[in-house]
Amino acid sequence: MLKRWVLLLLVCCLCMPTGYGFAAKEDPLAAWAPAFDHSDAEFTYLLSNVGHPAIAGVAVGFKIRDRVWQESGGRLYVDYRPLSQLGGEKDVLSKLKMGAIHGMMSSSVMAPNVDPRLGLMNMPFLFDSFDKLNRFRDNEALFAELGAGAERSGIKVVDFTGYGSYGWATTAPVSSLETAKPMIFRIAQAPVNIDLYRAWGVPFTVMPWPDVPQALQTGVITGLDHTPIVCSISKKFTVAKNFTAIDYAQGLYIHLMNKRWFERLPSDLQTILMTAIREESAKARVMTEQQQNDEIARSKAAGVTFVELPAKEKERLTVLAEPVVQKWADKIGAKFLQDVRSFLKN
Repeated sequence: MLKRWVLLLLVCCLCMPTGYGFAAKEDPLAAWAPAFDHSDAEFTYLLSNVGHPAIAGVAVGFKIRDRVWQESGGRLYVDYRPLSQLGGEKDVLSKLKMGAIHGMMSSSVMAPNVDPRLGLMNMPFLFDSFDKLNRFRDNEALFAELGAGAERSGIKVVDFTGYGSYGWATTAPVSSLETAKPMIFRIAQAPVNIDLYRAWGVPFTVMPWPDVPQALQTGVITGLDHTPIVCSISKKFTVAKNFTAIDYAQGLYIHLMNKRWFERLPSDLQTILMTAIREESAKARVMTEQQQNDEIARSKAAGVTFVELPAKEKERLTVLAEPVVQKWADKIGAKFLQDVRSFLKN
């Protein structure tokens, strides 16, 4: 019996979340608790996110919550649940489709499971700068077309925020494709990413995020495909002390909403909610660029080495990635993809 209790205690300790470096006894959301009593709200918008609000693109949910509460006179409460409180993204997406959850700020790698057209946001070297990302969002016609397929299936694509520019955090310096190939990269479980790494010929493994710290510390993986913001805030730079800026994609949280729930909301509250989401998301995207610069500076001061992948090497990756783009063109819509490429090029 004693051995059984000891084993149970050990399992519980090992299962405690450590992905963002917070002790289990701390309440990581205490600083974001609402300053009002929402128990008498007439309507509630239940919104999920897997990220930590230390990331500007995640914290936006609380800004939307407070603004909607004030502007609706306490009629609509945005019940925002980050840090995977409502489950993992796959589970939350199923609940969103059923209407058990009303909204989800989905990672861009998960979003194509709603509609293949959302795979546009992961296309390599398409949104390779904050400027291009914002220009695309400000084009209402293209943005509406992005979400058209999802809306037909009952999910509104409302907006997006981000968590920075993708690159390689590694345990040894990487400045070329050749120096990347001895590494083993953890990538997200997303079809576009898998196709991309196969095209590059770079070793990779698909691994859940909670498994990353131990895998990195033990050498099971030697690199991460991620952003400076996430690597810094989640303390991955304590092991992977090198970062190669590639900027092949922007990490996004795409705001998805159950269409049936939204249409049952009174029209004045619809306007308040959508305006708040749009304007606060735009502010968060600006803050994300600044946060990335701040986290890079902070990490450099702590001894992390940052390098920019040489233009010639980036061109090699771009050429190798083009078959992946063409493969996904049929799923995304070849004309739509070309329209976006032309718009961003001009």
